[in-house]
Amino acid sequence: MAAVGLTFVWRLLRSGPRPGLCGAGGREPGAAPRRAIGHGRVAVELDSSAGVAVMKMENLPVNSLSLDFLTEFLISLEKLENDRGCRGVILTSGAPKIFSAGLDIMEMYGKSAEHYAEFWKAVQEMWLRLYQSNMVTIAAINGSSPAGGCLMAMSCDYRIMAENPKYSIGLNETQLGIVAPFWFKDTLVNTIGNRATERSLELGLLYSPPEAHKIGLVDQLVPEEKIQTTAAAVMSQWLAIPDHARQITKSMMRKPTVDRLLAHRESDIQNFVSFITKDSIQKSLQMYMEMLKQRRG
Repeated sequence: MAAVGLTFVWRLLRSGPRPGLCGAGGREPGAAPRRAIGHGRVAVELDSSAGVAVMKMENLPVNSLSLDFLTEFLISLEKLENDRGCRGVILTSGAPKIFSAGLDIMEMYGKSAEHYAEFWKAVQEMWLRLYQSNMVTIAAINGSSPAGGCLMAMSCDYRIMAENPKYSIGLNETQLGIVAPFWFKDTLVNTIGNRATERSLELGLLYSPPEAHKIGLVDQLVPEEKIQTTAAAVMSQWLAIPDHARQITKSMMRKPTVDRLLAHRESDIQNFVSFITKDSIQKSLQMYMEMLKQRRG
């Protein structure tokens, strides 16, 4: 798969709001209250009257977090952040039965050290921007969400999961022979507590929706057909709070976790590259991919 250069992407992200998504002033004269915006791997629909956007991941078949997907995701999120009329985002999936399968294994196998570093920097950036977003962020989890998909959901302010026994969520990295980095761990600790995190990470547990709700990994369970309407209702509750008070409180709660990654960002990239290039890890990933091919076959 083609890798988009992140240097170019960061220039785009820093250039401020651009026309074609949510104009900096919100709804344009004569514009419809709802507008379908964006295409490709991330579809965005803005309800200008409510100030709420729906970001739908459409990196089929399983919304794997590839470098290309992360690039589009970051650009879309940044445009919404720069729009004074956008106050909230509902993150969901356009793929059947899956919210996100997590990090794209193809980005971590058989590539150069430079590619691994570029990919990991994009993963970091996704978490940093979503975890400390000034907007209200609600994850409408309408499918399974392992590993990096779980991280995306945890990065949101509120998580609603479809009550389907076939779905699961959790950080299952150890089952693949890899280790969740410290900021994945910190995010999980902030969500479910230290002891539950220790057990979850060591065993690589994936939780059913009722189990995830019981430990606080998700905040609410609803029938699958009601997940979007529930997300909209919950969003209204959050948006009733003055933005400045909510944003300052969120920063106060999350800034220490964010600052820890920022202080060790380069070493975290180096550690990832050193780890992922080990022969034993590459072999583990190869075995896992072969297993997936057999299942599909």
